[in-house]
Amino acid sequence: MKYSTALVLSFILHCIIAVVLLFGEFSSHEKPTPTMTATAVTQENDKIEPIKAVTVDKTKLEARVKQIRKQKADEKAAEAKRIRDLERRASDAQKKRAKEQARIKSLEKQRKQKEQDKKRADEAARQAKAKAEQADKLRKAKEQEQQQAEKAAAAAKAKRLREEAEAKKAEDLRKKKEAERKRKEQEARERALEEQMLAEQMAQEMAERQKARRAQMQTEIQRFTALITQTIQRNLITDRSTMEGKSCKLAISLAPSGFVTNVQATSGDTTVCNAAKTAVLKAGTLPVSKDPEVFNEMRNISFTFRPEF
Repeated sequence: MKYSTALVLSFILHCIIAVVLLFGEFSSHEKPTPTMTATAVTQENDKIEPIKAVTVDKTKLEARVKQIRKQKADEKAAEAKRIRDLERRASDAQKKRAKEQARIKSLEKQRKQKEQDKKRADEAARQAKAKAEQADKLRKAKEQEQQQAEKAAAAAKAKRLREEAEAKKAEDLRKKKEAERKRKEQEARERALEEQMLAEQMAQEMAERQKARRAQMQTEIQRFTALITQTIQRNLITDRSTMEGKSCKLAISLAPSGFVTNVQATSGDTTVCNAAKTAVLKAGTLPVSKDPEVFNEMRNISFTFRPEF
């Protein structure tokens, strides 16, 4: 009775869905709305607002139609699922009734067999033996089931232990990798610090060496400036009455050999300057350092010359 009612309800629902879909699809077709050209829009400004309103209404209508269609499709799918569930439950109920009928028939058959067993002693003995064999078979089946259960439990335990071991191994590997990563990072930080300290130390040493070298060069420049002054003094024709207490600032250009390539008086007393220039040119070659760096500093030397009496 329940199965028949479900079928009738399913048929009625299918009919209703078909009618709704038929009319829904028929009413969803809309004639295309003609669009206006740019000239028509310019000339008919009064009609722009109504046309826009129709376009908006059509868009909303189409959206609503799509929504209704989707809703109908969802309802149809839900109804199909419900019908399938009803059919499945009906099929299960039918199978259950068939099974129950088969069980009842089996019981009835056993009852009749027992009545026959009472009448026939040999049949009763045979049935007793069969029951004993069946009991033994059931016992063996239970033992086999128990063995299978124990075997499955052992396999499950072994699997669990294996998975735990693998998980522990993976965790140990992760920790090892993490420790290695931290170690490398620490080594990198220490190495960077060492390199920084070494660079700072080298820079400091370089600065100190440069400072010492500069002091040495300055000493050499002063020494050779004094030697050049002495050379000029030796070749100078002096006149105490016109030169005493006076000086001249000279700018001299030298070759690596000490040869004078140019001499100029930049300031000072004219008499002293002329005499000093003459002395320089007379000497021709002035003392220069063999140290290239010191010579580069003295290639174009400028100093103040004061005659000595």
